[in-house]
Amino acid sequence: MPRKRFNLPPLDLIQGFEAAARTLSFTKAAEELFITQSAVSRQIRGLEDHLGVVLFERRPRSLVLTEQGRILHGAATELLVRLQETTDLLRTHGGTPHLTVTTTGGFASLWLIPRLRTFTALNPDVDVRISASYKTVNLERSLVDVAVRYCKEEEAPEGAIRLFGEELFPICSPALQAEGPHPLRALSDLEHHALLHMDEARDHMDWDTWLAAQGYPGLKPTASIRFDSYEQMIQAALSGQGVAMGIGRLVSGLIEAGRLVAPFCKSVTGSRSYFIVRSAHTHTRPHVQAFVDWLLQEARTAIAAEDKATLSSPPPAARSGGAARRARSTP
Repeated sequence: MPRKRFNLPPLDLIQGFEAAARTLSFTKAAEELFITQSAVSRQIRGLEDHLGVVLFERRPRSLVLTEQGRILHGAATELLVRLQETTDLLRTHGGTPHLTVTTTGGFASLWLIPRLRTFTALNPDVDVRISASYKTVNLERSLVDVAVRYCKEEEAPEGAIRLFGEELFPICSPALQAEGPHPLRALSDLEHHALLHMDEARDHMDWDTWLAAQGYPGLKPTASIRFDSYEQMIQAALSGQGVAMGIGRLVSGLIEAGRLVAPFCKSVTGSRSYFIVRSAHTHTRPHVQAFVDWLLQEARTAIAAEDKATLSSPPPAARSGGAARRARSTP
């Protein structure tokens, strides 16, 4: 049997080692690679076992590269840089430009996808892939070009561009607001309805916070229904199953179309915003920059249109559809 030409350790072990050697921290390497600290530790141990050498001196509060570790670090860095440059070059000259975008399911389904045809019309040669997930991924490692992340400003990575913030207010179907034995006319009427929640948003998109800001702490609804994703919660609101907490920029199109209404002239400004994050490896490519510019222009256009509608429209109590004029409250 012919002997295998290369007897190299797996690439993920080399990547884990390079990050740990560069930062001299398993914890920082784990944060960079979006894996756990214990996973990095296992990668380093596996690499040491594969090579039969010790790569780090593990001291109580620090890591120090051994002589063998320093030799491997130089080679690993050169290898990974060269491999990245080559793959970038191949993708650049591979024919049809590809654009991979990751974002939350709510942003993708309610804001991005309804507008996406304007980008594809302007850039018909770009092959766009949308990856909707509530997990934060490493853009470079996952070969993703752009992320739109929903987070606090201090959590946004360096170089992130703010797209817009969040304004939170209750939303429901027009029928739920106006019909049945308990129409929604006052905040106290919420006691007769189910409140819809998203499990992942308990710390910020919180009904208790909104109710306390309006002077109704401790209000007890007839039921609480929880969902794994924002788009599921909005679908439940559309079908009349209860009252959801809406993010203004995401649900404005459904309100304009009359499919949802904002029954109360009360909102709170949330602590999170949507940020554009670009891959360090692909952000200079023309089609990636074109997409970022398009996102910013779409956001500016939408905000201007919503602000104009707010100034020219009566409050929601005076009409059944359209963008509601909302008095902003501070939580």
